Amino acid sequence: MSAIKKKRISKKTKSAWRKTDIKDVEEFLEDQRQEERVGSFAEKKDDELFMVDATPLKHKPAILTEKQKRKLNAKKPLRSLEALNNTSKVQDPIVKRNRVRQKKSGRIIEEEVRNPTKPRHFQANKDRERYYETLEKKLKKEDQLTKTAKDVWAEEDFRDKIPGLKDEKGWISKELALHVTKNVGKPVIKVHDSIRHRTTKAKKFAAPPPGLSYNPSLDDHQALLKEVVEREEKIIKEENHLKRVTTQMFSKVTPEERDTRRLQEMRSGLDDESEGEANDATEDGEYRTINPPVENKKKSKQSRRKELQQKELQKKQAEKKALKKQIADLNRIKSIKTEVIAEEEALKILKKHRKKVELKKKFETKRLGRLKYVDPDIDVNMPEDIAGNLRNVKPESSLLVDRFKNFQKRNILPVSVATGKQKSKKVKRFPRSTHKDPGVSFQMLREQRKVGQTY
Repeated sequence: MSAIKKKRISKKTKSAWRKTDIKDVEEFLEDQRQEERVGSFAEKKDDELFMVDATPLKHKPAILTEKQKRKLNAKKPLRSLEALNNTSKVQDPIVKRNRVRQKKSGRIIEEEVRNPTKPRHFQANKDRERYYETLEKKLKKEDQLTKTAKDVWAEEDFRDKIPGLKDEKGWISKELALHVTKNVGKPVIKVHDSIRHRTTKAKKFAAPPPGLSYNPSLDDHQALLKEVVEREEKIIKEENHLKRVTTQMFSKVTPEERDTRRLQEMRSGLDDESEGEANDATEDGEYRTINPPVENKKKSKQSRRKELQQKELQKKQAEKKALKKQIADLNRIKSIKTEVIAEEEALKILKKHRKKVELKKKFETKRLGRLKYVDPDIDVNMPEDIAGNLRNVKPESSLLVDRFKNFQKRNILPVSVATGKQKSKKVKRFPRSTHKDPGVSFQMLREQRKVGQTY
């Protein structure tokens, strides 16, 4: 048999080169690259290739706890960072690589401090030491000032801080000192005393009573109804009191009687004058006064002497009475002492009561505006309106109104009343001079008169 001849293919074009089988060459090159990365078996040692199993056949695996497993896993590198590790053993193709470190521009202060070489480095280090010494002293002084006990809330006079404002003779008034501080650039800002303490004990969110629940217990609902009734009775009592001391205090009269009384009041002075004039006029026609003339009756010496004797006698009797009272008081010293002690105790009780009232007023709702705060009515459901479930419950209160009233109670908003629709002011309108109808003016009449004179 004749040998099989290989078909020759033209290699002029690139597509022709692709037809050639280069699989064996690629496999050889891939094996070579693999050896470069991992290393060849000839270069590796036996310890790296083989492992001697010295463990016994029947060996129970050690059971590790969760804590031990976590410790072992913490020592291992993270799997997410394994791709960053360089596992290739390919050598650098450029053996003599010149690695040049880039020189930093400017001075390297750390090197100058660690290894000073020039005289200016030594001088700079000395200056730094001096600066840090003064800084430490300053910090120590500040620490001492902060450690000293100082009352932050104590009231201080602003005139003590600025020299020359507070004088002993009192030439500079407080108003002038305030004016000076404002212009100097250190204005005194007056803060209200209420910023130093709470003005109310009202809570931001108060839980509603249990009787307001959609399915309350009998006792809670009855207690709530009792509270509502007591409040209504108090309001009715106040209204009745106001009626009693105002409208019911005066007697009711008919309109005719009212008119007659008014006429009497209006002509009361006229009747007296007419009667006086009638009395003044006598039968003789002479003018005489109503009262008789006053006579100047002088006291005699005897009557004056008796008055002096009576005064002296009254003086002696008063002295005797005072002396008698002193003797009686000396005899009842113990009872007087008990009365004084009882009076002091009563005064102490009164002072305590006044302090309690004052403290209570301090945390009550203040009157920020014209109106006084009044607690809103309690929204209560009657027994027949209680549904027992949230679907059929009747909403009684409003969240917006509740928050608004709470702000008023906590002295945040002043008490206000809905004023309703305001009446618009009546504006008086006048037509403009340019829009008025043309009428007869003074200038037109003057021009007409001039024209008539010429003709």
